[in-house]
Amino acid sequence: MTEKQRLLDNRYMRMARIWAENSYCERRKVGALLVKNQMIISDGYNGTPSGFENKCEDENNVSKPYVLHAEANAISKIARSHNSSDNATLYVTASPCIECAKLIIQAGIKRVVYGEKYRIMDGVELLERANIEVLFLEEEK
Repeated sequence: MTEKQRLLDNRYMRMARIWAENSYCERRKVGALLVKNQMIISDGYNGTPSGFENKCEDENNVSKPYVLHAEANAISKIARSHNSSDNATLYVTASPCIECAKLIIQAGIKRVVYGEKYRIMDGVELLERANIEVLFLEEEK
């Protein structure tokens, strides 16, 4: 990896972390940016679908089943636009789950940079199996 790419990866990951602050979820805030040709083409954070209350957890502090992940929000936004995620890089603050990994593959995203390992890593394993470049990028101190 070139020094320029490393700097860009760190910069976009910092931006994804800031974007995660928009999430209404209390247990975990996740942000995602889709970048192509050094341009942000989409963004997302975890939360409820449009038109739903902005509350991600139920009275037992369990995530509601219809909460969308940051990656799914970013991919669905790009699907509604006139842009394409083919060959894009996805920056996401937490490693993708298996369901989001399937969406990433189908969206033509070729590179995923994530900043936090989740306890279940099957999404990352699926991305690697699909020959998508995956990079774990710890937060700079």
